[in-house]
Amino acid sequence: MKDISVVIVNYNVKDFLSKCLNSIAVQSGIEFEIIVVDNASQDNTGDMMDSEFPYVKFIQNGENMGFGRANNQALRLCDSRYLYFLNPDTIVRPNAFRSIIKFMDSHPEIGLAGTRLINPDGSSQPSVENRYPSQRYARKEQAAFKRMKGDIAWVSGASMIARQEVIESVKGFDEDFFLYAEETDLCLRIRKAGWAIGYIPEAVIVHWKGKSEQDTVQAEVWKKKFRGELTFYKKHYPEKVVRKIRNASRIKAYWRIFTLKMMMPFYKNNKEQLKKLEKYKTVLDIF
Repeated sequence: MKDISVVIVNYNVKDFLSKCLNSIAVQSGIEFEIIVVDNASQDNTGDMMDSEFPYVKFIQNGENMGFGRANNQALRLCDSRYLYFLNPDTIVRPNAFRSIIKFMDSHPEIGLAGTRLINPDGSSQPSVENRYPSQRYARKEQAAFKRMKGDIAWVSGASMIARQEVIESVKGFDEDFFLYAEETDLCLRIRKAGWAIGYIPEAVIVHWKGKSEQDTVQAEVWKKKFRGELTFYKKHYPEKVVRKIRNASRIKAYWRIFTLKMMMPFYKNNKEQLKKLEKYKTVLDIF
């Protein structure tokens, strides 16, 4: 059995994927395998994988299965102690795998952990959250969260390491989440199962962020994000709490739309204001 199975879900970022795989290939001192699941990319990813990375286990889907479902496809091929879920628009810095293994082996109470994420310019990128989305509306649930192991609520899905037995015990990703919020759900289910969520600052990953969605219309990206959030609320919060969240979201959206429209004539370049206006209109469509 190997140390790490690296699982990468790819969608139309062939060039980034190539850089990512090359950065993994130079990791030393750790036995690993790589599984790439391609969600029907239109950029000849399959040809590149065949010619440049024949040693990688490759699954090519005929349609976009979504992030969670694609990860679950890969799980059937994994044969390692740890599962490392990694976005394709990343570069793994040297010795990251050693740091990951050292941390997980030294912290048996951790079921899943995130790594340090940085932007290409070296600046820090948020990767750890101590609260769940809109948890302030769910008082009973907040009390339950405090009783769980650890202080970390969830970590970024761009780079997550988990014990294989833990992922198997919670039955992988919830496929009701197509894209966004699936890592929040996974981390919460792992904590509910009695494990803590960890963070490994010594393992550094460069993350370009959002490259798989770069050609998607912004309104569609917002729809996916808000649908993911709403799916999380419905799954983990009582119906009355979900109603509170929906009402608060709609009130905020109406107010922001009103103020943006009022201020629009005073901006010489209102491009950013139009984006915000589109965002809050999408809130009203989803919530």
